[in-house]
Order: sequence, then C-alpha cells, then structure tokens
Amino acid sequence: MTGTKARPHARAGTRRVLFPLALAQFVCSFAGSNMNVMINDISRDLDTTVQGVQIAITVFLLVMAALMIPGGKLTDRYGRKRCLMTGLAVYGIGALLSAAAPGLGVLILGNSLLEGAGTALLIPPVYILTTLLFTDVTSRARAFGAIMAFGGIGAAAGPLIGGMITSALSWRVAFVFQALVIALIIALSRAIEDPLPPDPTRPFDLRGAVLSAVGLVLLVAGILAAKNDVRITLGLLAASGLVLTWFFRWSRARDRAGEEALLSTSLFRDRRSNLGLVTQHVQWLMLMGTSFTVAAYLQVVRHYDAVRTGVVFTAATAGLLASSLAAERLARRRAQRTLIVAGFTVTIPGIAVLIAMVHASSNPWAFTPGLLLIGLGIGLMLTPSVNVVQSSFGPDRQGEISGLSRSVSNLGSSLGTAIAGTILVAGLDRHAYAAAMVALIAIGLIGLISALFLPRGSPATAPSKLA
Repeated sequence: MTGTKARPHARAGTRRVLFPLALAQFVCSFAGSNMNVMINDISRDLDTTVQGVQIAITVFLLVMAALMIPGGKLTDRYGRKRCLMTGLAVYGIGALLSAAAPGLGVLILGNSLLEGAGTALLIPPVYILTTLLFTDVTSRARAFGAIMAFGGIGAAAGPLIGGMITSALSWRVAFVFQALVIALIIALSRAIEDPLPPDPTRPFDLRGAVLSAVGLVLLVAGILAAKNDVRITLGLLAASGLVLTWFFRWSRARDRAGEEALLSTSLFRDRRSNLGLVTQHVQWLMLMGTSFTVAAYLQVVRHYDAVRTGVVFTAATAGLLASSLAAERLARRRAQRTLIVAGFTVTIPGIAVLIAMVHASSNPWAFTPGLLLIGLGIGLMLTPSVNVVQSSFGPDRQGEISGLSRSVSNLGSSLGTAIAGTILVAGLDRHAYAAAMVALIAIGLIGLISALFLPRGSPATAPSKLA
C-alpha cells in the first residue's frame, strides 16, 4: 500500500530532476559550438590566430572524448550524484578562468582542459540517472528527447547566443554566462537522489584509462596535423592504432582474468549497441563539422559578424527543437531503427543543399533550407540512437556504456571539427567549403548504412531491461 502511494510522488520527483539534467547537457553542448562565432574576436583580443582558436575548440572536444570513459566508470565507485556535482564545480571554475584569460594558454587551460574534464565527469551521470530513473519506454523516450533537445539546441543555438553576447558585450561574458548556468544547475541538482549506492571498493583500471586517453589524443592530433605534413599524420594515426590496440588487448586480458577492466570487451558483443554507437558518432560529427564549416566560411570568407553568423544558425536550432521534442510521440509510433534511418535521409540532403546554395546565391538566407533539414534530421535520430545504446544493457553496465556512448559522441564532435577545420584551413574559399561538406556527406552515408543494418527489433520497443 505504501509503495503504491509513493509511486506518483516518485514520478513527480523524476520529472523535477529532468530539468537540471537537460540543462547540464545544454551548457556542455553550448560550450562546444559557441566559440565558432568568436574566432575573430578571440584571436584579436588574445593576439593569436584562427588556427590557435581552432586548436582550443578541438582540444575541449578531445578532452571530453578522452576522459568520458573513465568519467563513466568513476560513477560506479563514487556515485552518480557526487560525480555530477564535482564535474559541475570543475566546469564552473574553468568557465570563470576562461572569462579572465589574458592569453591563449590560459584559455586552453580553462576552456579546453577544465571545462572538458568537468564535462567528462558530469555528462555520464546525466545519462545514467536518466536511464535508471525513467524505466518505461514512453517516459525514457520523453526524458532522452528533452535531454537531446537541450543538447542539440545548445550546439545549434550556441553560435547565435554566443554571437549576440560577443557583439553586445564581449566574448568573455559568454563564459560568465556558462558559469551562471552551472550555478543554477548545482542549486537545482541538490534534490537529486542517486538510485544506486556507490561502491567505494570497486577497482579502477588506471592503466586502461591512460591507454584509452592517449590513443584518442593521438587519433585527433593526427587529423589536425594533416594540413602541415602527411607523414606526421600517418605516424600519429599509426601510433594511435597501436595504443588503442594495446588498450583493447589489456582490457580483454583483464576480462579473462576475472578482473574489472575500464571498458569490458563484452560490451562490443551486442550488435545493436555497436551499430547504435556508430550512428551516434556520425550524427555528432556531421552536426559539429557543419557548424564549424559554415561558421568559419561566413566569418572568414563573407566577413559576417558574430550576430549575423549566429542568426543564420537559427534554422538548424528550430529544426532540432521541433524533431527532438517530438521524440516521445515518434517513439510510440515508429521503431527506433526507422527514426534513425529517416534522420540520415533528411540530414544528408540538407548538407547537399548547403553546398548548392553557397554557389547559387550570396544571400545569407540561402543557408536556411539546408540548415533546417540538418536540424530536423539530427534531432530526429539523436534520441533513438541514445535509447538503443543505453537500453541494450542493465543497470550494472550503465557506468561503462554511458561513458563509452558519450565518448563516442564527443569523439565524433571532435573529429567533425578537426576534419572540417583541416580542409578549410588549407584554403578558405568556396572550393574548400564544398570539399569539407562533401567529406561530411561521405561520412553521413556510413552512418546511414550502419542504421540500415540495425535489427528491426529494439530494446526501446520491448520491455525495458531496467524496469
């Protein structure tokens, strides 16, 4: 009797915790994209170059990707709420340090390193808590839809919000804005209760953490070096392959010995989850690659200011908002696989439209149709991709799969910026713009093919393993 009466109250409580969790995803996604419209302002103020600011942006995304797996694993040992609050505090300090940065070095320390590390600590708990607190299909789709909508809006609206703040006040105020949002999240998160107790005795695979981080750093560094020396690129990519192979061999050896690895290789035995991870990676790569390419082209080639550049991106923001907030309704009517395939079939033509329109018209509104399609497509598939991956495992594996899922997504963001940036910096003109976009289309086709191979059944359409 008591338990039955408590359930409505519990549901109301889970709804209250959803807002700070979604807001946390918003601010992290915002931080990953808002600097794209500040490139000229920051480079002038800090007496650095466009390439220097690009490095700061890419390192932020890379730090997130490199530390997300260890961050997810730490939630099992120290608790999801403690990791969330610690990550928020580290992020807030980094934002304030970035606002006061006298040079590029301090900006990289505050934004790229501290904010990146803080994100790696706070984002896995967001997804683990959502998976554990929302256990039925409909409520979880609604929760992930809200979180992905906030995240997608943060990424897409980052250029507009950042541009308005930069033009009206200063790029430094944009970091103060982030710190204020973090303070609000901390205040709202105090009511969150961890549904699972932490296990301080749980071992942490330090060697695995180092190997995974080093391998990912070498991977993106290799892509960034492509514009300078192909031989260095090949060397770094080869080194990355060796280190990541070492990491997986080390993890497999620990699994076989009955010891807990940072990332159990058994996670990769689930075909549905593997394909879902590929689609997540490609989605964020296309979103952030497009954002960086269009923002850089508008500012450097067409000489748009930050606000004008940001306004152009409102079409993508509107598309993301519309499709992400419809996630719950769509999940009831369509299979997750169908939504992911549909998302790619909308997004890829959207990128093609951006290529065509940049040659056909000099009007800034010519970018609207392509960006709207990209926003609609990405928003359509973000939620089902996350739902497919998270719901493929039980509560005992949520720390691992959440860290892996977020690492794969943020690595996609990092690679999207790095690949597009490398092509653009080689020669910022219409041909380089088109080449960067064609590369994103090719990668998008890989995501579409992966989605087509997803099993037609989905854990999101079956009884939840966590229920």
